[in-house]
Amino acid sequence: MNTGRRRCLAGMGALALAGMALAPPPAARASSNPFPVRPITLWVPWAPGGATDLSLRLLAELAAPALGQPVIVANRPGAAGTLAMPVLTQAEPNGYTIAQMPQPVFRAPFITKVLWDPVRDVTPIIQISGVTFGVLVRTASPLRSLEQLFDYARARPGELSIATNGIGTTPHLVLEQLFTERGLRYIHVPYKGTSELTLAVESGQVMAGVGSTGFGPEVDAGRLRLLATMGAQRSARWPQVATLRELGFDIVAMSPYGLAGPRGLPDEVVTVLHDAFKKAMFEPRFGEELARYDQVIAYLGPHDYAQACREEYAKERAAAERMATKSAHGS
Repeated sequence: MNTGRRRCLAGMGALALAGMALAPPPAARASSNPFPVRPITLWVPWAPGGATDLSLRLLAELAAPALGQPVIVANRPGAAGTLAMPVLTQAEPNGYTIAQMPQPVFRAPFITKVLWDPVRDVTPIIQISGVTFGVLVRTASPLRSLEQLFDYARARPGELSIATNGIGTTPHLVLEQLFTERGLRYIHVPYKGTSELTLAVESGQVMAGVGSTGFGPEVDAGRLRLLATMGAQRSARWPQVATLRELGFDIVAMSPYGLAGPRGLPDEVVTVLHDAFKKAMFEPRFGEELARYDQVIAYLGPHDYAQACREEYAKERAAAERMATKSAHGS
C-alpha cells in the first residue's frame, strides 16, 4: 500500500473516530426526543356539555403548552361514568391515552360484573377536584322542599319522576337511600350526564333531579330551584340552601375525581403529565371555571392520589358488604 493511500485511510479513520466521539449515545439520542411527541387523548366518561366535560376541556387546553402537544378530549358517556375504564385497560402504557377517574369506577365492581379493577388496572396521575351535588326542581314547581317530595311520593306512589346522571352514580345511590328508607317509590330516569339531566328538569320532562352542580348556571339564572346540597357544609355559592345533614339525613357526598393512565405507566411519563396538569390546575382560569360549578381544587400528587384511590375502593367494598348483609337480613 502506497504512502498516499495509507494517509487517506488514516485520515478517514480519524474522521470516523471523531464522528463517534461527537455523536450522542443511543440513550442520549432517545432523550432528546422526550414524551410527548404527538397529541394526548383524554377520555371523559360523560356527555359533552356537562360541568365535568367543560372543566376538563379547559384543563386540557391549559395543560397543552407545558406538554408541547395538544390534549384532545374524547367523550364516552354511559354506564354511570365507567366507560373510560375499558379504554385504559386496552391502551398502551405510553401516556398518550389517559382518562378521568370518577367515583363510580370504585363502586361498579360491587354492583355489576366488570372486566377491570380500578386499582390494579390504572396508574393514578393527579387528583383534581370533587363534586357538589344537589336536589333540584324547576322554579315553577309547587314542590319546594324534600319533605314535599316525600309527601308527593307518599300520596301518589310511583308517580314522582326524578332524574340522575346514571344508574349506580352517587346521586342515584343517595336518592335510593332517601326514598327506600322511607318505604317510598319513585320513577328513576337516568341520563348520561348533567347537561341532559338539567334540561330534562328545566323543561318539565321530569319532576325533580339529583346531580352535580353543572346545574349551577341554571340555578343562578332562576330557572331551577335548589332544595338541598350534599356537602359536609353549606355551599358558599348558595348559603341559603341547607345540606342533607342539616335536614336530618346523615348523608355527605362529594365524589373526588382525577386523571389516570393505563397500568404500568412509566414514572417519567407520570411526572410529565402530572406537572403539566398541576400547572394548568392552578391557572386562575381553571379556578374560575370550577367556581362556576361550586367546586374547588382538591389537589393530590401521584402517590397520595393512588392511596386515596385505594381508600375509596375499600370504602365502596365495605358499603357493598353492609348492603348485602342488610338485604340478607331483610331489613
